[in-house]
Amino acid sequence: MRHFNLTRVLFAGTAAALISSHAYALDGEEMLKKLNAAYASYGSQFTYDSVKTDDTTVVAKGVKLKVEGADKPTELPIGDVTFSDVEEADDGGYYAGNVAFQNVDLSKDGGHVTAKDIQIDGLSIPGTPSTDSIDGMILYESAHTGPITVEQDGKRVFQIEKTVTNINVAEDSSGIGFDTSISGIWADLSDVKDPKGQETINKLGLTNINGNMVTKGSWTSATGKIDITELSIDARDVGKINLLLSMSGYTPQLMKAMQDATKAAASNPDKKAGEAALGMTMMGLLQQLSFNSASIRFDDASITKRLLDYFGKEQGVTGEQFAQSLKGMVPIMIAQLNVPDLQNQVSAAVAKFLDDPKSLEIKAAPASPVAAPMIMGAAMGAPQTLPQVLGVSVNANQ
Repeated sequence: MRHFNLTRVLFAGTAAALISSHAYALDGEEMLKKLNAAYASYGSQFTYDSVKTDDTTVVAKGVKLKVEGADKPTELPIGDVTFSDVEEADDGGYYAGNVAFQNVDLSKDGGHVTAKDIQIDGLSIPGTPSTDSIDGMILYESAHTGPITVEQDGKRVFQIEKTVTNINVAEDSSGIGFDTSISGIWADLSDVKDPKGQETINKLGLTNINGNMVTKGSWTSATGKIDITELSIDARDVGKINLLLSMSGYTPQLMKAMQDATKAAASNPDKKAGEAALGMTMMGLLQQLSFNSASIRFDDASITKRLLDYFGKEQGVTGEQFAQSLKGMVPIMIAQLNVPDLQNQVSAAVAKFLDDPKSLEIKAAPASPVAAPMIMGAAMGAPQTLPQVLGVSVNANQ
């Protein structure tokens, strides 16, 4: 009798577990529906031929992404997409541990593009999409691609070894940090159509370009403050250029207003009127932005001397002589801007750099944030005051 009761209890427990598992089975169609709803807030939509769900894996077949444009929507073929380790979130959204895409292999008009190992880790799909807060946005923890290659008429002309992007959301969802690295960039410039341009490239030793690109920054939702702490391109035997930027006012509300304006322009049957209205709206919206600081810096890796030697030879002089003539021309050119303080800084910095090419940097660091309307007003009414308004300075070899 005890054996019968125990068997009945085990059977009932197993049945309950099966029923529970079936009741809470993952709904792949529902997940894709919510993902599409979230994409819609960014002006994009996707379609798919079919969906298959197996335990915690969802496979969408024949995915195509439609992106709204100024003239007409553009449809991009994505192929099959596999969502792995999927689970439903507390807010009714979904979380996918990994999203894997098919390798890209496209050919058109003699061109051939391939991209491998494309995937996203930690994809969060909101239950209620919204551009008003970070919690309502599509987010991911990291994204990765392997080799990307471009060929033209059977010849490789461009390649990237890999790309990696990481996104970190603040614990209180007040902002995000991000970084992207593109490594192993290679470009072949040995077949430029313009003979003179090809000759210049050859003499400067720029037939093949090798380098890397890095972007780092953060964004705070409440103030809309964007800090780009690095946006650099580093090319071997050429140099490194790095851009830093800080601005405020790019809030979720501003993003939504800009998206709405773009959608309205795209849906206007009168394209010229739509574009004109979009331009006016954007001008108004951009007035909500404020400029905090910016800088652009170039660190030389031998390209400056090669340029001086090349253009000096074109003029029948040495590279050193050509540098001296440039040092004399710069003050004359800058004087036309009617900014005496900046003229002296630029002249001194350029002279120092040409004598010993190491680095050249232009900074804009006002004492306090400058509203966009103030910058536009100065640019239109008194452009010579812009360097003072923005706190511009120029330095070399620092």
